[in-house]
Amino acid sequence: MALFSPMPLVQRPGPFDQPDWFFELKYDGFRALAYIDGGGARLVSRRNVVYRRFDDLASHLSLEVNADNAVLDGEIVKLDESGRPVFLHLMRGRGPFCFVPFDLLALNGRDVRKQPLVERKEILREIVPKESSCVLYAKHLSQYGRELYAAVCEQDLEGIVAKRKDAPYNPGALSHS
Repeated sequence: MALFSPMPLVQRPGPFDQPDWFFELKYDGFRALAYIDGGGARLVSRRNVVYRRFDDLASHLSLEVNADNAVLDGEIVKLDESGRPVFLHLMRGRGPFCFVPFDLLALNGRDVRKQPLVERKEILREIVPKESSCVLYAKHLSQYGRELYAAVCEQDLEGIVAKRKDAPYNPGALSHS
């Protein structure tokens, strides 16, 4: 399976509302591309280094994601009992860990990066199980970035990410945090 590059983030001066955008929670974890193929999986860093310490998580992903092969962009996290990411526990290797995919790059041998984000997220929702102990679909809100940002600040979470609904997955372009 070909290697992909993750899209970088760029910081904006403040939150905004926009009907043509999705807004998501920015999880506090390790960014990774999940390469799922033929009953196995690899979690790969932004610098194309395989995360060996998360081999158990990768094995579970290959069983949970409903695809023969796929490339998912997401975050490796450690969640507490309430579902909050705990970065310190992730750093110290205190599992179990979870993968939170927020985008789909390829599915069953087909590159889907040119499709609009809204379509990629619909397909992603279909292949990520509704309930799992190791993979959690990254939910999003349409239009209301300020509202999500206020809730994130109130909960003392990492932040939010804004993405155009019609955008292809283009590592040369930027998502906004």
